[in-house]
Amino acid sequence: MHSHPVQTVDQWLFKGGLRPTRQRVILAQRLIGDGQNRHVTAESLFAASNDRDDKVSLATVYNTLRAFCDAGLMREITVDGAKSYFDTNMTDHPHFYWEDTAELVDAPADQLKISVLPDAPEGAEIAKVDVVIRLRRKS
Repeated sequence: MHSHPVQTVDQWLFKGGLRPTRQRVILAQRLIGDGQNRHVTAESLFAASNDRDDKVSLATVYNTLRAFCDAGLMREITVDGAKSYFDTNMTDHPHFYWEDTAELVDAPADQLKISVLPDAPEGAEIAKVDVVIRLRRKS
């Protein structure tokens, strides 16, 4: 198992307070093992996991991604109210969503300027702001 430049899979799971079960280690390795941030869907991670010998069920992939999000290790970005992407980059940053390929990629955060947000309703506070900029190829 090669090391994440910043942290190993075990350290990453520990940071989220999660026991390193076999499935969590397998999926965490696919997510952060090479040190690159990625945007995955449960289906894409499931497909990547089952290209190898370590088989993990789709239900386990969903449950594990939810656990990673609940532990603050990843965040979920929902597009079209139905499709969920899971992002290993926890910094505040916008995304480009390619409508033709359904691919979600980071957009340059330094170019995004949000000067004013609406006030949250009474008794509520803003937890986070997700910015998804939809792209289509020029014809």
